[in-house]
Amino acid sequence: MFFGIEDFDVKNKRVLVRVDFNVPVNDNGLVIDDSRIKEALPTIEYLVKKKAVIILMSHLGRPDGKVVDKLRLNKVAERLSELLRKEVKKVDDCVGDSVVKAVNNLKPGEIILLENLRFHSEEEKDDEDFAKKLSSFADFFVNDAFGACHRAHASVHAITEFLPSCAGFLLEKELTNLTPLLEAPKRPFVVVLGGVKVSDKIGVITKFVESADKVLVGGAMSNTFLKAKGINVGLSKVEGSQLDFAKKFVDNKKVVLPVDCVIADRFEEDASSDVVDIKDIEDDWLALDIGPETIKNFKAVIKDAKTVFWNGPMGVFEWKKFSSGTSEIAKAIAKSKAVKVGGGGETVEALNKFKLAKKMTHVSTGGGASLEFLEGKKLPAVTALESSYEKFKNNIKNVTTIK
Repeated sequence: MFFGIEDFDVKNKRVLVRVDFNVPVNDNGLVIDDSRIKEALPTIEYLVKKKAVIILMSHLGRPDGKVVDKLRLNKVAERLSELLRKEVKKVDDCVGDSVVKAVNNLKPGEIILLENLRFHSEEEKDDEDFAKKLSSFADFFVNDAFGACHRAHASVHAITEFLPSCAGFLLEKELTNLTPLLEAPKRPFVVVLGGVKVSDKIGVITKFVESADKVLVGGAMSNTFLKAKGINVGLSKVEGSQLDFAKKFVDNKKVVLPVDCVIADRFEEDASSDVVDIKDIEDDWLALDIGPETIKNFKAVIKDAKTVFWNGPMGVFEWKKFSSGTSEIAKAIAKSKAVKVGGGGETVEALNKFKLAKKMTHVSTGGGASLEFLEGKKLPAVTALESSYEKFKNNIKNVTTIK
């Protein structure tokens, strides 16, 4: 149980909002995909309407506690300003006297974006002193960064000790859409998993083989399963450390593996390619996409589904020659009348590339967070909101809490 943003009277109050603006940027810091920025708009616009003083904070990339110019949030602030049609001020740090001065100069309805939190190593260490400095700017804290909720970091975890804290609209939406998949999905429940690493999905594979009706495995991670089954996958990427794990599932009737694939003679966009049965991959070739028969098999399963969860591309979808698997499966899921949820990361990029995001029931902003949540794990930042509720509930009147 925790507070929702509408539980707080924010008029003329300073509200610190943790957003997830960890968006793809180029070498010049220009935003390539603004999906996560757009998802934060409802919470920000609500606070503007309610005449709050709005202080936004986020991380971007992995600067490892150092200032990295291309990971500054200047271009993010510019893009947010364009989307809001309202000035978003930007400061060059997230703590310190210059930030205090900038925040104190804000008027109700105005917005400021702090600099990349991860320029300070204390952020990822969940440092309480760092969290306390952040909290000193505000009267309330709003967590609207679902993509960071699986991390016990200062800006989503330790900070809840110092301020009455609540969930923003995006965080509420994520939990509302993901919880039914964990607790009571409409059946048949089909899970489509792709991407590169089996190791990133060990928990969710184990969980879904138990709870789903079918688990369709594509992408580079399928190579590990195929090799565990004794199939020669040539030079295809394989996680040798996960072969024993994969062996546990290769004969499970719920798990559907590729029967053919698109192979290449090298890992390059203009490589020579061919479609072969998975048993006919030559030693010096590698699989970069699922093949047409696999697409046909996967589509047949998806067609009968009542719930579909998809995480991870079926191949190197960024390259046209190896994009058919991801494109066709994305279209099949989007066309389905099932409850269909996309699970963050590259899945979002693929849905946006093929212009299918709007046809999904829900597209999560958090790849790792959505997977850990669907494993049944408690997300540290959500648990922190629950603790904050218990700590501050007697100080907040007339609230309707979220369970």
